[in-house]
Amino acid sequence: MNAGKRALLRVLLVLGSLSFAGGCGGDGPRFHSADISGANYGRDFELLDPDGKVRRLADFRGKAVMVFFGFIQCPDVCPTTLGRAAEMRRLLGVDGKRLQIIFITLDPGRDSPEILRAYTAAFDADILGLYTTPEKTLETARAFRIYYRKVPTGSSYTIDHSAISYLYDPEGRLRLAVSHQSPSAAVAADVAALLQPSSTTDKETR
Repeated sequence: MNAGKRALLRVLLVLGSLSFAGGCGGDGPRFHSADISGANYGRDFELLDPDGKVRRLADFRGKAVMVFFGFIQCPDVCPTTLGRAAEMRRLLGVDGKRLQIIFITLDPGRDSPEILRAYTAAFDADILGLYTTPEKTLETARAFRIYYRKVPTGSSYTIDHSAISYLYDPEGRLRLAVSHQSPSAAVAADVAALLQPSSTTDKETR
């Protein structure tokens, strides 16, 4: 069995365990990530893609969406998270096209549209990088309960920031908070569960 088939088998096994757990409780799917369905934050954004086009969550209706905030010069958390996202899309097989990864930069002063495009494409051509003004970056981060601050390092700076990712179902509802430590196969299984038709109606309210 080649590596690709082994990876897909891991996702199927994890998804099978989710289905079994949901059947026992009779309360819809169980997830590896924190279920925050009904949260009153992270409802939407209005940001620019590298082509200067305004993007909103509604643009991706019909897909699961993963949103992550970070910055290009991040030494570890950001590249690890985007690498995991790319691996998740591969593990999902044909359903990988139904997962939109969105990377929102917290460092628009340095992360120009051209650099942002090249950076996300290095992980996966379909990952979308978004940006806005520094003022609106702060506003958006607060709306998503994302913490960040600049930390001076010699003549430059780095950025401390929240390492959480958010997952939305195909109806555009915020459903899961994904830890930075969560493995690719487990999060891919969560996405597969969200893509099941029943998952978008079992938690209309909480």
